[in-house]
Amino acid sequence: MAIPTEVQHEIPEHSGAPSARHPLDPLYAAELEEAVRILGREKYLGDTIRIASINLIEPAKSLVEKYQPGAPFERTALAVLLDRGKRASYEAVVDLAGKTVTSVTQLPSDVQPSIMLDEFSEVEQMVHRSPLFLEALRKRGVTDGDLVMVEPWSAGMYGTELSEEKGLRRMRALCFVRSEPKDNGYARPIDSMVIVVDLYKMEVVRIEEYPIAPIPPEPGNWASEYIPNVRKDLKPIEIVQPEGTSFTVEGNQVEWQKWKFRVGFTTREGLVLHTVSYDDDGVERPILYRASICEMVVPYGDPGEQYYRKNAFDIGEYGLGMLANSLALGCDCLGEIYYFDFPQVDSHGNVTALKNAVCLHEEDFGILWKHTDWRTGQSEVRRSRRLSVSFIATVGNYEYGFYWYFYQDGSIQCEIKLTGIMNTTALAPGETSQHGVEIAPRLNAPFHQHIFAARLVPSVDGPNNTVVEVNSLGVPTGPGNPHGNAIVAQETPLTTEKEARRRVNSASARFWRVVNPSKKNRLGRPVGYRLVPGENCPVFAQPDAPIMRRAGFTANNVWVTPYNPQERYAAGEYPNQHPTGDGLPNWTEANRKVDDTEVALWYVFGHNHVPRPEDWPVMPVAMLGFQFRPDGFFERSAAMDVPPPPAKSHCCH
Repeated sequence: MAIPTEVQHEIPEHSGAPSARHPLDPLYAAELEEAVRILGREKYLGDTIRIASINLIEPAKSLVEKYQPGAPFERTALAVLLDRGKRASYEAVVDLAGKTVTSVTQLPSDVQPSIMLDEFSEVEQMVHRSPLFLEALRKRGVTDGDLVMVEPWSAGMYGTELSEEKGLRRMRALCFVRSEPKDNGYARPIDSMVIVVDLYKMEVVRIEEYPIAPIPPEPGNWASEYIPNVRKDLKPIEIVQPEGTSFTVEGNQVEWQKWKFRVGFTTREGLVLHTVSYDDDGVERPILYRASICEMVVPYGDPGEQYYRKNAFDIGEYGLGMLANSLALGCDCLGEIYYFDFPQVDSHGNVTALKNAVCLHEEDFGILWKHTDWRTGQSEVRRSRRLSVSFIATVGNYEYGFYWYFYQDGSIQCEIKLTGIMNTTALAPGETSQHGVEIAPRLNAPFHQHIFAARLVPSVDGPNNTVVEVNSLGVPTGPGNPHGNAIVAQETPLTTEKEARRRVNSASARFWRVVNPSKKNRLGRPVGYRLVPGENCPVFAQPDAPIMRRAGFTANNVWVTPYNPQERYAAGEYPNQHPTGDGLPNWTEANRKVDDTEVALWYVFGHNHVPRPEDWPVMPVAMLGFQFRPDGFFERSAAMDVPPPPAKSHCCH
């Protein structure tokens, strides 16, 4: 199906560009440019058509696992296109080698691609020109519209939309007023108005008006020029590796200690890890085929009419890769750093470099293991070193840091760091809110949650795996436990999708083992890796809340599905304005078999944010995540061969 419009942008030839070395390499700049050229030549781009995203179509898992270096491989891209004029969306498959568009599929009329980065700035500029907006400001005593910070949010779908909004690609814009151009606008919310925007026509549909509350009185500035008394007693800390790093990078492949993996990147997930393996005494043993954070949602807990729609799917509605930072040495990352650059394409087809998108470096991490024999005085200690792979995305007011750590004992950790500025509302003099905390005079920060979904494709010593739940229980006092001290660990294989809808349970110290039934260790048990929960919380939205139609994946912490490369995102492919939701709750209704087969393991984890005054004006980092640790995978501790610290460190040996 061709879209009969003229090419909007001509992309110049990119000579001398690097080419893909591996089937899983993200699209290079030259490939993105070629994809735009092909789409334009075949009349799939034009004045009314925008590019929501272009990403590599990852080849079949079976082909990747059989791939030998130097062998030829195909490169195809999936472009998601939005035709504003026709109010229609399309998926176009581009064969980069054949230089053709092999298929174009029109998406259902109720599907909206993710919000494009350009649309945020276009909405803010358009709103500033709107007479409706300027009149609303005058009613509130705001005379300088240029000082008003317009923050567009995804509009969601709640069943309360007015008739004039039906079928529109919408955003809802919140407003804050600065006292000067660099002022922290979040200190002064104008939450008595919400602007509804039509992104097709790029115009204001209407302005919702609510009771006017006085603007909070205090600034909340955070930039260094506003902080008069910075600490002056800090001495420098320098991280040096005079002999260089212990890792090597070839293309997108990283090798460190006994680890080997590939670094990937998509516009939606940002950082992706591929083909993670461990060299066990000369045998390269696979552990994970793919790992990423595939979805997140931030539900706010204030039921007020102007507030209840604050529920952002920062991955599915925006795309973390499109919002990734260019990281700075000594600020975001410290030490001997290797950076990965990844190109981006904007909605007009312009390809630009995202420099320093992913940071790779080693860190000292305290004690790895230690023992002292008090009888002989013998004492030995090993320092832990970990390899950190990370990126940071700015999503409006919040920053999210995504870190994957590799350890010398064979463990993997995923950690997410939350910081940035809380979204705020205004309080009238003497008013309080039972749905938030007053963090500064007449400035309220609503209760909210940050809930993430990790998608892990395990390949523990081979492709066919089973997930086993382990619960530790105290045994009732009786003949088998006369002293009341007995503990058992009950193991339950999860054999079907519905059986595998599980929640964390600290009362039974619950964890999950991913085992390979066909591979036994020397003790006769299946080799495995253990998924260990970290901080977590239940979603507090009610099951019948409109948000749960799209965020149904938050109802459980663990889901297991048969591996399907088309089932990629916990909330489905297109959560933006989706009327009924998609993803894990729908897929798992099939109740497919998930034991001794290729599976995807989904772990959902959240941070419940009850704000503090100390979280203002910029929130100190909060951390949450999980671990994936060897459990019967090795014959003994994989950390025993780590060498002792050098003698000059004055450690006892």
